[in-house]
Amino acid sequence: MTSDNRPSGPTARIIPEGDDRLRLVCPDCGFVNYENPKIVVGSVAVWEDRILLCRRAIEPSLGLWTLPAGYMELNETTAQGAMREAWEEARARIAIDCLLAVYEIPRISQVQLIYRARLLSPEVEAGPESLEVGLFLWDEIPWDNIAFPTVRWALDEFRSRLGEHEFSPATNPEPEPPPPEGL
Repeated sequence: MTSDNRPSGPTARIIPEGDDRLRLVCPDCGFVNYENPKIVVGSVAVWEDRILLCRRAIEPSLGLWTLPAGYMELNETTAQGAMREAWEEARARIAIDCLLAVYEIPRISQVQLIYRARLLSPEVEAGPESLEVGLFLWDEIPWDNIAFPTVRWALDEFRSRLGEHEFSPATNPEPEPPPPEGL
């Protein structure tokens, strides 16, 4: 609070000089609080022909299955973040192979970088953000209980790239066209 009992910090939503969009700005000192997208890092990690999935112990999508992934932390590379998330969520040690996909989710201000990786051991167990973890054959994946569209996209991309060693990372799939009128 300021001396006249006004809240301090970035409280005014204005267009700062030299900018082109509304931002939260401190009316006292001019500090601009830039709200930038969050970076999510994760992996499709495999042991032989089994894919590591984690059943979420937190919202959103509590109880549904996902890849080990989460927000990037300060002072780490995206690959380091993906390895950390595999450890935090599934106590899994992984080796990164390559960047599999980059997904942009503007409605929730996220950019997701998903790596292709291999487990260094099949020994996995639930971390604090997972109810359980498992290694699934393709036909065993609980498709009806997948947490997020990007998980399905990444799994499909992983399968389509089996055996490939050099490729460009995937991006958001094209949205399905609307059905013809009258259907």
